[in-house]
Amino acid sequence: MTAKPLIECVPNFSEGRDMGVIKQITDAIESVEGVKLLDVDPGKATNRTVVTFVGEPGPVIDAAFLAIQKAAELIDMRGHKGEHPRMGSTDVCPLIPIANISMEETARWAHQLGQRVGAELGIPVFMYEAAATRPERKNLATIRAGEYEGLAEKLKQPDWQPDYGTPKFNPGAGATVIGARDFLVAYNVNLNTTSERRANSVAFDVREQGRVKRKGDPITGEIEHDEQGEPIRIPGMLKAVKAIGWYIAEYGIAQVSMNLTDIQITTLHAAFEACCESSANRGMRVTGSEIVGMVPKKVLLDAGRHFLHKQQRSLGVSEEELIKIAVRSLGLDELSPFDPRKKVIEYQLEDAANQRLVQMNLREFANETASESVAPGGGSISAYVGALAASLGAMVANLSSHKRGWDDKWEFFSEWAERGQTLKDDLLHLVDEDTRAFNAILEAFRMPKETDAEKAARKAAIQAATRYAIDVPFKVMELCSQIFPLLKAMVEEGNPNSVTDAAVGALCARAALRGAMLNVQVNSSGLHDKDYIAHILERCASLQKAADSMESEIIELSQQKLSGS
Repeated sequence: MTAKPLIECVPNFSEGRDMGVIKQITDAIESVEGVKLLDVDPGKATNRTVVTFVGEPGPVIDAAFLAIQKAAELIDMRGHKGEHPRMGSTDVCPLIPIANISMEETARWAHQLGQRVGAELGIPVFMYEAAATRPERKNLATIRAGEYEGLAEKLKQPDWQPDYGTPKFNPGAGATVIGARDFLVAYNVNLNTTSERRANSVAFDVREQGRVKRKGDPITGEIEHDEQGEPIRIPGMLKAVKAIGWYIAEYGIAQVSMNLTDIQITTLHAAFEACCESSANRGMRVTGSEIVGMVPKKVLLDAGRHFLHKQQRSLGVSEEELIKIAVRSLGLDELSPFDPRKKVIEYQLEDAANQRLVQMNLREFANETASESVAPGGGSISAYVGALAASLGAMVANLSSHKRGWDDKWEFFSEWAERGQTLKDDLLHLVDEDTRAFNAILEAFRMPKETDAEKAARKAAIQAATRYAIDVPFKVMELCSQIFPLLKAMVEEGNPNSVTDAAVGALCARAALRGAMLNVQVNSSGLHDKDYIAHILERCASLQKAADSMESEIIELSQQKLSGS
């Protein structure tokens, strides 16, 4: 099955106070089938709302057009005031490739949207970033210079003819910037000051562009120029970061407002730490921060690991705990409650039906298994027992990393704990995946078989579903085989008080692996590819033999530890 291309659209509308207007715009977005609205983030002080939605390119472009159209109807720029730079009712509308689509393809979709907005709505459109038509238009700040108030005169200049639409000034809607770009994190750091000038000083310290170099006084001194007459700049601390300082009356504080344009180069926690350092050097303190819009899960997981590492504590904790640590450490809930389920892209995209079992509590899961339904069955149970085995290994590693007197070993045990957490998460995913694989076989058998074409399609679907129903439990076997080295290391090196926990993990890992093998065997009877079956069953036998040996070794080692020999 070909994976569907997904793009994200993050339009910024010049209205952050009238929720009725914002609702009409988001209603227009949600009217398009195939689009999922992920987040609506209004700001009163900025008088701006950042909306995030995702889908396949065609529906996303349709939804973006309707949103821009509705914003032009409802938002009159002639009366707009706000802290954030802006030039139109829909100020900027970037498209971001999320999955199975290149930046080049995304840029072509951006041009399709730009052409449509310019032609049908009479709004001047400028293309930026990967969709820019000329180098000097790649940077949003360059295009937006002069903002709405300077737009009428700007459009008269030959160098500032729009990419789409006419250069005629649209007083109500202004102009819109459309483009394609990598994922950008809009991130504000809160300071314990009300001074916009001091916040700007921090922004100049951290942003890549830095500040202009001056003679004498760094604020009022004469600007120094190079041989070409261009101002000499002192680079800032962080690459791929744009930043300004502003005062937010709504909160009664000044902020450093940043765009992290490449989170592979500068992470969220690196930006936070840089602001902390600069603020402290200037006699201020960072009190918290806020994420505008949404972020990939990795951003918060990396932050959680960063702060744990600073504390010399094990990084091998659950995903939920890592995010909780990131939220606390970054102060993301200082200004308003921070709900990861609403702010993390992956959580918003999760299909609840596809995570049905692992979202249950223990009693619900046991009841569902015990019901008259044939799924979940042995395959899902095997995956879950394997997850418990990995969890026991991670537990022993975490306890060992924090054991009094073992401070010099914390990184060793942290690495093992991280491996355990990864194995646990992968196996939990397969709990539901095994049930989905079984259901896919049932659906294939229900396909029509009246015509020759229908019979052929049904046969192909049955074989594909059967192959997947073999691959899933085989993957469980492979993952379970990787748990044994963790458990052995914990028996040999871990906290002596937890030896039996690691031993129980070994018993669970072997049981899970053997159970998954039974699923492979029973499903193999329905697959016509005999060469593939022979290969898989040979690998199963090898994994089983190794698991039996490792389990026996770990149990023997644990008995030796318990007896003191």
